[in-house]
Amino acid sequence: MREWVVQRRERTLHLIELGGLVIKAGLVELTDDDRATLYGAFLTVAGKLQGDEREQALLLWKRKGKRAFEDER
Repeated sequence: MREWVVQRRERTLHLIELGGLVIKAGLVELTDDDRATLYGAFLTVAGKLQGDEREQALLLWKRKGKRAFEDER
């Protein structure tokens, strides 16, 4: 199989997984599937990650995410 096909499939799977996390977090329902609202929320998160609180935010969000994944099992 051609390399570009493999890369495209890997990228597609990655995007599907990320979209699944948006749905799993309930953001689609909570925002009435408003893409502008979701994008604004993502930009807010990105802004926080570019600031001084980056490490604290990453640590908190990672813990919270791991706990949520464990609770689902």
